[in-house]
Amino acid sequence: MNIPDDPFFVLLERALQSRGSQTRQRALYDTLREAILQGQLQAQSRFPGSRVIAQRLAVSRNTVNGALEQLALEGYLLRDRQGSRVALLPRPETTTTSLTLPASLAGRFRQLPPATPRESPPMLFTPGTPAINYFPLPLWRRLLDRTLREEGSLLLGYGDSAGEWSLREAIARHLALSRGIDCDASQVVITEGALEGINLCTQLLSEPGQLAWVEEPGYFGAKSAFLAAGLQLEGIPVDAEGMQFSAASSRPRLIFTSPSHQYPLGSVLSAARRLALLESAQRTGAWIIEDDYDSEFRYSGEPIPAMRGMVRDAPVVYLGTFSKTLFPSLRLGFMVLPTSLVRAAQPAIQALLRGGHRAEQRALAAFIEEGHYARHLAAMRRLYRKRQAQLREALAKELPFPHQVLAGEGGLHLTVLIDGIDDVALVKLARQQQISPAALSQFYLTEEHRRTGLVLGYGNTSASRFIPAIRTLQRIMTTFPHG
Repeated sequence: MNIPDDPFFVLLERALQSRGSQTRQRALYDTLREAILQGQLQAQSRFPGSRVIAQRLAVSRNTVNGALEQLALEGYLLRDRQGSRVALLPRPETTTTSLTLPASLAGRFRQLPPATPRESPPMLFTPGTPAINYFPLPLWRRLLDRTLREEGSLLLGYGDSAGEWSLREAIARHLALSRGIDCDASQVVITEGALEGINLCTQLLSEPGQLAWVEEPGYFGAKSAFLAAGLQLEGIPVDAEGMQFSAASSRPRLIFTSPSHQYPLGSVLSAARRLALLESAQRTGAWIIEDDYDSEFRYSGEPIPAMRGMVRDAPVVYLGTFSKTLFPSLRLGFMVLPTSLVRAAQPAIQALLRGGHRAEQRALAAFIEEGHYARHLAAMRRLYRKRQAQLREALAKELPFPHQVLAGEGGLHLTVLIDGIDDVALVKLARQQQISPAALSQFYLTEEHRRTGLVLGYGNTSASRFIPAIRTLQRIMTTFPHG
């Protein structure tokens, strides 16, 4: 291998010439490894000595030995007194078979439409996204800095699986005042958003094959979590009073509902239906997962108390999130367990959760306890109330097609029913114009009750953008059959 045009040295010389910011040792290692994997260097073929290689390439012998030793450590080379030779490696057959999900899992997820991508920054009318540019970032940075200054390296470990005690206490006090929930910190578990809370509920409270009721139409994330856990789904239609479960003959193990502001239709589960649902769950041994995702933002009348607080120690796990009230990337939510479940669930929580985000949790506890959270919520309520009214006006003025506007008592979105429209194709074209509403039809499990329209998020979209965006949607709609 010491002739002038030896392919071995040509390969290494090219690697050094095109190494860019790589070290010489790394360039030699990468090139030799790839040549072995691709079969350019055959098994059992022997390399020249490291001294010869170093002289030919005009590099340090230590550089060459470093690359060869790493390859030997990983099993690509065999090194002995005679030098280095390529190890005999198995050669997987090249096939055209694509990697797929297990058939059972793929089959379950065929019940759901594809998830909508989440851009950053979000496009206009993206549902579920708050006005993150109004978040008091300098204040938040000061709280984080103070937390790290006071706690330092003590916060670098995992922490309690259920979350920082100070945050759990702050949440319990906040819920007592704002949501009518009587609980203590031991019942609060910090999660990475509401979806982790749903996953945890599924693992704690159900087994594969059992039945879950979901709202029809309803939250995509809950359906995904239940299907991934092997549960069977039954969609329960929603009307102006929330879930119409009285006609259902099945006996579910889990019941997922957003009673204070149903997503995406915005209805409120009436008191009569709440009490009936609680009684039914207690009688049949079902568990209710109450998703209270944006109840802090209500613009008409008094805030609606949570269902969790209506009956003492009801079979309800309450879910909340700070993604809608603060900012999504914070990835902090919480669940409130009934007292009867706290002790039984503790071993599972310790096994399934690892803590983390400790500085953020401590800073958030201070944010709540010092009154910043309440002030921020009040400011956002004023902003969103105004934006909702302006969006209603813009829709009435700029959208000539027959439509009906729902979800108008609170939250961060309006749902526009437009019968007969191909809302999936409409949304696809709108995204090309940087407008990203959700297609209402995609929130349904089956065709039986499916309706079409758009879910328009106004949390992240300033009022000055409403009319231009609606005019764009209107122009796209003129190319679709409707009515």
